[in-house]
Amino acid sequence: MSDFSLESKVIVVTGGTGILGKSFIDGIVEAGGSVGILGRNEDIANKRADEINRNNDGKAVALIADVMDHDQLLRAKEKILDKFGKIDGLVNAAGGIMPQGVLMPDQDIFAMNLSGMREVADLNLWGTIYPTQVFAGAIAETAGKGSIVNISSMNSKRAITRVLGYNLGKAGVDCYTQWFAVELANRYGDAIRMNALAPGFFLTEQNKNLLTTPDGGLTERGQAVIDQTPFKRFGSPDELKGALTWLLSDASKFVTGSMVCVDGGFSIFGGV
Repeated sequence: MSDFSLESKVIVVTGGTGILGKSFIDGIVEAGGSVGILGRNEDIANKRADEINRNNDGKAVALIADVMDHDQLLRAKEKILDKFGKIDGLVNAAGGIMPQGVLMPDQDIFAMNLSGMREVADLNLWGTIYPTQVFAGAIAETAGKGSIVNISSMNSKRAITRVLGYNLGKAGVDCYTQWFAVELANRYGDAIRMNALAPGFFLTEQNKNLLTTPDGGLTERGQAVIDQTPFKRFGSPDELKGALTWLLSDASKFVTGSMVCVDGGFSIFGGV
């Protein structure tokens, strides 16, 4: 069996009902793994699990939970353990941007919606920490070894305008990834690892109105992103599968505390 295989591994994906979440769960199943699809949208979670199970002999389970609700996460953990008996990995993909966390150019910077910014920051940071406490704890208790992949962002390393709360949350995710990776190593050696995957700009339900016009063209902001991306295009969700599978698999077993950018060169481009 290839080191890149996820055969016999059970992976929980938070944010599994989103656009990027679908790519993550599909990539895990394609690599041979079983998946827990965790999200708040029960219809989408069940639909995605049913579709996978029809074609892959029961390799998915829908987990309906809010990543900010500890009790719901505990119930989701028990459900996946009842089905598969263990957890080998976790993908913390829940997060994103909310309207209340956006500062438009014509708005007063000193009259920002601070509660909205904080809500977005909390979702992205604490919505990563809470599931880790629950599901990574189960990794230690059941499988004894495994991999945790947090979803970072270009916003964590560069000043992306308008979305302060999102920037703060993802910067916190990077700090948490490094800190927790070290603490895991101190306690579990090389058995349990944590890394981050940092997508560049991909069109999702949350950002498409900021980046594209109703007729499919680019907004001024969307054009600015393309201008700063050497590949001169947005990413396709399927282009995240390879890096995610690598980080979850034994092929990356000496990698921890790292951030892997899948961004078409956005993070390295100086603009000239």
